[in-house]
Order: sequence, then C-alpha cells, then structure tokens
Amino acid sequence: MASKKVRVRFAPSPTGYLHVGGARTALYNYLFAKHHKGDFILRVEDTDLERSTEESMRMQIQDLKWLDIRWDEGPNPETLQDMGPHGPYRQSQRKHIYMEHAERLVQAGKAYYDFRTDEELEKIKEAHIAAGRSPQVGPPDVMVSADEAKKRIAGGEKAAIRFRVAEVRDYTFVDLVRGEVTFPSDMVGDFVCIRSNGMPVYNFCCTIDDALMEITHVFRAEEHLSNTLRQMMLYQAFGYELPKFGHLSFILGPDRQKLSKRHGATSVHDYEEKGYLPEALNNFVLLSGWSAPSGDEVLSREEQIRQFTHERFNTAAAVFDNTKLEWMNSVYLRALPHDELWRRVEPFLKRAGLEIPMAEDPAWRDQALTTFKSYMTTLADAPKLFLPLADSKFAFTEDSKEVFAWPESKKVWEAWKEQLEKHPSDRITEAEFNALQDTVKNAAGAKGKTLFQPIRVAVIGQPHGAELKILVPLLPKSSLLKRVEQCLKNA
Repeated sequence: MASKKVRVRFAPSPTGYLHVGGARTALYNYLFAKHHKGDFILRVEDTDLERSTEESMRMQIQDLKWLDIRWDEGPNPETLQDMGPHGPYRQSQRKHIYMEHAERLVQAGKAYYDFRTDEELEKIKEAHIAAGRSPQVGPPDVMVSADEAKKRIAGGEKAAIRFRVAEVRDYTFVDLVRGEVTFPSDMVGDFVCIRSNGMPVYNFCCTIDDALMEITHVFRAEEHLSNTLRQMMLYQAFGYELPKFGHLSFILGPDRQKLSKRHGATSVHDYEEKGYLPEALNNFVLLSGWSAPSGDEVLSREEQIRQFTHERFNTAAAVFDNTKLEWMNSVYLRALPHDELWRRVEPFLKRAGLEIPMAEDPAWRDQALTTFKSYMTTLADAPKLFLPLADSKFAFTEDSKEVFAWPESKKVWEAWKEQLEKHPSDRITEAEFNALQDTVKNAAGAKGKTLFQPIRVAVIGQPHGAELKILVPLLPKSSLLKRVEQCLKNA
C-alpha cells in the first residue's frame, strides 16, 4: 500500500447544496492527495432515487468549484461527462457492476437471495427481541438456489440479495484519526447488498467503487465509522485490498449539538450568498478538526498543501465558531488587491440595485475600497456602505424632519450650496471638506448639531450615519449640488 500512488475520493449524495461538513471532507481529501502528489476523485453517490437529483449534483459541483477544490477524475465540472479511466463516476450508472459483484458472492455461497417480505423480517426481529436475543436477521429456514431464485424473480417475485455473515470473529483496523478500532462481527446480521427493487445499498456500492477505483485512503465523517465493519467483510469476501480509513470528528454548533440549520447557515451556498470568501471558508473549515504544525491560522493554499498530513487531525469534535469565521473572512477580504475585491463586491451592489456611475473610474474604486474595506466583514456589507453614494437611492429619512424644522438649516444649506458652486473641481478632498464646513459655519452662524446635521442631511438624507469626511470625497460635486437643492426645495 505504501508504494502505491495515493488515491482519495469525495463521494457526496446529491440531495441539496453542499454542507460545510461535506466541504471539509472534500478539502481534507483534496489536500491529502496534493500533499502526496496523488489523485483526488469526485464520485456521485446517487442511488437514493427519492432524494437524489440532477439539479443537486450540479449545485454541489458548483459549490466545489466556488471553493476551488478541483478533482482529477469524476464528472467534468462543465459538461458533467466522465473524465478519467475509472468511470462511470455516478453510482446510478454502475448498477451492472454491482449486480455482477452480487452474483459473484451468490455463486461463492457468500450471499443469497432473500424472498422474505418486510413484514416477515419485522416479525423475526420482534421474536428475537422477545427472546432476549439480538434483533439481527439471519438466513431463512429454507435457502433458495440461485437458479430457482432467478426463475421466481422472472415470474414477478421480488427478492433482496443478502450477505451471509457466517464467521464469528473480531474485525480490527487502525483508523488514521482514532487509532485501533475493533468491531465484533455479531454487531450486524446478514445485511442487504441489493434491495428487492434492484437498487444496491450504500455499503455495497461504496466498497466496490473504492476497490475498483483503486482508492488507497478513505477520509470521511465520523458517522460512517459503523459502516466500516460491513465494508471490511465485503473487502474480505471479494479478496480486495483494504484501504486505510480515517474518520473525521464531528462539527458541532455553539450548543455542542451536531451542526444543523437551526444554527443558521450550514451550506456552502449559504455562505457564498452571505458574502463570505471561498478562501476564508476553506481556511476556517480546515482548522475545524486539523491544526497546522507551524501553528499558523491563516494559510495560503500552497501552505495548506505543504503542511497537510493526517497526523494533525483532532479526535475531539470541532465547535463551529462563527465569530472566528467572520474574523478570518475580514482578514482575507482586506488582503485582496482592489481590482479583485471590486470584482467580488460588484455583484452584491448590483443585487441591491445600486447604480454608481463613478465606479467606472478605477481611481475612484480604489479610493472607495480604501475607505470602506476596513468596515467590511463580508462582501454583503458593501451595499450598506455604498448606499449613500447612489443618487437614485437618495431620500430623506423620517428622523430628518426635525432638522428641516430648525431655522438654521436653510441658512446652512444655502451656504453649503454656495461653497459647492464656487469649488473649482468636481471632487472634494477631506481637507477641502473640513475647510468648506468651517466657511459654512461662519456664513450661516450655526454650530454643533445645527451645523453638522443639516450638512449630513444634505449629503446622505439623514442626520446620523457615516462620517462626512469619508463620504464627501467619494461624491462628485454634481451629486452634492442635486442633494442640497432637494433640501432647499423641501425647506
């Protein structure tokens, strides 16, 4: 195993957007593969016909693309066509492979056709429990040969194919996260491989796919730990080499319950919509169950790959700390070059309906981002910050009525308008604004709130808000004149 090329996989079930726990599993597998110069495979486990959808698969692929987690084999991220020599990569397209393996087990006497109904099986379990025995299902009293089973199925009867757990023994493996783990074989009864409707079950598909796709290491969520026993039995029955398993700790909410929708955003798409950066979300989930040997918390993708080894996994559950995610996002956001930051901010401004003609000027964008980025935690903070700069959104708030009632306000607006008209350029610097404000103070004979609040209403339509020395340099003189003229019209 050690001499083999490392091959790992992420195998989501397409039943909705990608959960942050799934994103962490995908990231860990990706980084492990790249650290060892191996292959990362995306496999779609879509045998749950009731819940799996094509749309969900596309959504999860889009989430992985947004996170910049790229796979070497699997559905092409653009066309969804298979790329790689081990396809198909969608379980729904591999049913013939699973049936061939199931028949192989039946022929070897390691599995059998089971015609018992759900009602019959339930009665058997109840009888076992009443007798103080394990509820596990064993073989039927009368076994049906494979040939006879096929005749009955051809005649319209339904039968499952069930694995025979014939050997009583312990199954032990070394988990790459948890150390040595032992399962007694009597934890499970004879388990189903192929359901009576012809669909294979998870553990059966997973074992066969991992073996045929030459997966060397399986890193997956802790909740899959109990599946390992059935999979080890199947590996042994087929004579396939067992991969190395590593079961990752749970991610819990602040109440130390398993992370779910009641804790707020839980899908990658949620965080994208809320304005988080993929680099920050990646870095955050990376540290939710793993720590860097360097002790660093903010790591580039290159550093993540270089430092990532399974020895640094934590066995204790990770608590999802949204405050830390916000901090990490702000660090990444402020480090972005302004051209890139604007590219990411702009869709949020458009979604909010903000039209800012000045934004066509790269120098203006640079000044605006320099001004606002220190106030931004996520990209979704941008519309509120940029709102005062959009002429189409300028309006007087309810609390500005008081300012309109002051006798000093009209004098302030008249003086402010006069100074704007005299100003020689279309843009006003912070120092020039301070000087203009002093001139207005003297001309209108106003001071304190009777000076500052009327000017603020004339700039942003409300008496309270962002500092004017920040906003005024970002507004052209033409916009400032239009706004003060509206004040005078309503005075």
